[in-house]
Amino acid sequence: MTIRLYNLSAGYDRHPVVHHVDCSFTDTSLTAVVGPNGGGKSTLLKTISGLVPLMTGKIDFGDIKPNEIAYLPQQFEIDRTFPISVLGVVMLGLWPRIGAWGRIRKSHKNEALQALEQVDMVTFAQRPVIALSTGQWQRVLFARLILQRARLILLDEPFAAIDGHTTLDLMLELKHWRQEGVTIICVMHDLHLVRDHFPQAIVLARDLVAWGDTNDALCRENLDRALCLAGKWTNSAEMCETNGEKNHWYDH
Repeated sequence: MTIRLYNLSAGYDRHPVVHHVDCSFTDTSLTAVVGPNGGGKSTLLKTISGLVPLMTGKIDFGDIKPNEIAYLPQQFEIDRTFPISVLGVVMLGLWPRIGAWGRIRKSHKNEALQALEQVDMVTFAQRPVIALSTGQWQRVLFARLILQRARLILLDEPFAAIDGHTTLDLMLELKHWRQEGVTIICVMHDLHLVRDHFPQAIVLARDLVAWGDTNDALCRENLDRALCLAGKWTNSAEMCETNGEKNHWYDH
């Protein structure tokens, strides 16, 4: 099974942010999406998840059904002021399987506790989510993903603002999901993590710069090209005439 994007363009208020993207994701692949800020990385994930409509092109999901797709946005997009426990959040992952009115059984609760155990958060099961640190909250969201049993998981900056230990633990979780047959697409900022852990990568600067094997996609020529493209549509990015190693978005 391969997920294919054909001539995909998407954006907001009739203004495209992602332009004519053609690429594919093979079964059980682990792919990082990288590029300058404002380059359409989050929009690409939201389009694949169905949250942003297509302007052009199509997506072929093969035999993956809509309820087999899980999307985790960036943390700042999630409101955790609602008074709910850690266990309650994790059990929301059952919704694609049992529906809004499905009966919660003891086996479901046990499954949620096992998911929390898997991410080293079971002792926090009854705590309110507002009391968690950023890293703890991300572990809980990963536990919720475990309950969803998705075949395609889309993650937007899942390791932003969390400690190194948590990052490595959750990175191991991604690799475990992949071994269980899940396809994973992940927006990333840290290129060191990408090079160390992601076999495939996409370089996106509104236009598709490169995709494929990570070592090939993240070559200097492709990263420079992404910077040049960014310089054409944002005042905050350096223009093409950069010298040496200074001021490249991918050196941060």
